[in-house]
Amino acid sequence: MRVLIIEDEIKTGRELKAQLEMLDDSIEIVAILPSIKSASKWFSENSAPDLIFSDIQLADGLSFEIFKQIKPSAPVIFCTAYDTYAIRAFETNSVDYLLKPIDERKLEASLRKYQHMRAVFGGQPDDGGYEQTLTKKMELMLQKLGPGSYKSTLLIHYQDKIVPLKIAEVACFHFENGLVSAHSFSGQKYVLSHTLDELETLVDGTLFFRANRQFIVNRNGVVNAEHYFTRRLVVRLAIPTSEPVIVSKVKSSEFLRWLEVH
Repeated sequence: MRVLIIEDEIKTGRELKAQLEMLDDSIEIVAILPSIKSASKWFSENSAPDLIFSDIQLADGLSFEIFKQIKPSAPVIFCTAYDTYAIRAFETNSVDYLLKPIDERKLEASLRKYQHMRAVFGGQPDDGGYEQTLTKKMELMLQKLGPGSYKSTLLIHYQDKIVPLKIAEVACFHFENGLVSAHSFSGQKYVLSHTLDELETLVDGTLFFRANRQFIVNRNGVVNAEHYFTRRLVVRLAIPTSEPVIVSKVKSSEFLRWLEVH
C-alpha cells in the first residue's frame, strides 16, 4: 500500500512513518512532504497514492488548498493538534481525522476504516464507484470548509433589542461564571446563548483560535505573546480581560504557527 505523508514537522512525519510501518509491513511511505508547494509539485509528477495522511496547518497555509487543486481520488486522513470547527465536517462526510499526538490504537482504527472502504467499493482505487465516492465526499467537505462555511454575524439579544454583531469585530469570546460573552474591540460586552464549542464551529478558524477552555481569540486582537511557566504562553489582547489568556504547552506551537501563517 502506497502512503503519502504531508507534514511540515520533520520529527512528527518520521514518527508517523515509523508507526505506520510497524502496524503494517506492506505499507510503503512514498514521500513526506512539508508544504502546499512541495505537495502540489509531487502530485503533478507522480501517480496518486493509495492513502494520504495530511496535517492541516502547514508552513505555507492550510492543506485544504492542496486538495482543492488536485481533487485526490485517494482517501485523506487529516491530522491536527487541536479539535477545531473542521472536525465536524470530517465526521459528517466520513473523512477520517486523528488528533495529535497520534495514538497508535486510533491510527490502527483509521487503517481498518480505509481497508473497509476499499472492500465496500470494489477494492481498487481506480474503480469508478470507489473514486467517485471519495471525490464526492472530499468536495462536500471542502464546501463546508470554504468561504461562507462560517458565520459573519451573530444576532445578540441586548437590552430588549436584537443586535447584529459582526464576528470580525469581536476581539475574543470568553467563558466565565457559567456564561459565554463576546467582547468587541470597541469595549462592548454581549452575553451569548452559544457555548464556546458551538462558537468554534461557527467562526472562521483562520481568524479565531481556541486558546483554552475559557477563550477564543481574534488574531487581530492579539498584541503579543510571552513565554509562561512550563512552556505555556500568555497572550495579551488589545482589550483588557478579567483573567490571563493562557495557551497550553500542547497548543503553544500550533498557536504560534497560526499567528504567523495567516
